[in-house]
Amino acid sequence: MVGEHDRLRSRLLAQVRGLPAERLPALERWLRTLECGDLSPLSLCDRSSLAQADTAEGTGKESGDKSPHSKSWPHAPLHRLGEHGAYIVTAGTLHKEHHFRGSQRLEILEAALLRLMKQSGWRVEAWAVFSNHYHCVVQAEAAADDLRAVLTALHSDTAREVNRDDQAAGRQVWHNFWDTRLTFEKSYFARLCYVHENAVKHNLVRVANQYPWCSAAWFERTAAPAQVRTIYGFKTDKVRVQDEYGPV
Repeated sequence: MVGEHDRLRSRLLAQVRGLPAERLPALERWLRTLECGDLSPLSLCDRSSLAQADTAEGTGKESGDKSPHSKSWPHAPLHRLGEHGAYIVTAGTLHKEHHFRGSQRLEILEAALLRLMKQSGWRVEAWAVFSNHYHCVVQAEAAADDLRAVLTALHSDTAREVNRDDQAAGRQVWHNFWDTRLTFEKSYFARLCYVHENAVKHNLVRVANQYPWCSAAWFERTAAPAQVRTIYGFKTDKVRVQDEYGPV
């Protein structure tokens, strides 16, 4: 049985390698639905669905969940320092309050982070969001907006949303953020690893890809196996990141 599974995996990989490049985004979207439990073969085999997905990709639109909290998935990570600047960002709530506790609010924060960074010309390469803080590693595109302005907008938008839910208009939600430019490749790789695996550090999961509101599962899905091994091979015990937020 194991040998048969290996042969099936090899056949599937060969089919993926043979797909035209324009079909790959549609395949990736279907794989995401499969991970969420959708086992319907029509998700992949219905040609009209694939055609619609390809059209959406070509026009810059995203298929799938159109709710305000749907994820704006980043492109595959670069795994190299670009010329326009890479940063690790950490932000925490005022008094370390758990304003984003619960799956719905974590989704609000994660979706807003991914969406605003993408809209502002910042490539998110690692992220982890929690009830009272978040971390991310981002790289600037050529015409990226000012990072601090993007973070200010992110905090304003997410604070407004949770305050509306709590009927606490005007309440200060976020306290501060720290952005550190990464200029050395080893430092960059170590911080990618640190952020991908941050949920393990906080004892929320035993394996990073089991935490829904971080980049680990996306990273393992989009990066080459050799890249995954390289990033996860970096030690993070000496990485200095503002991360004293208590139990999350």
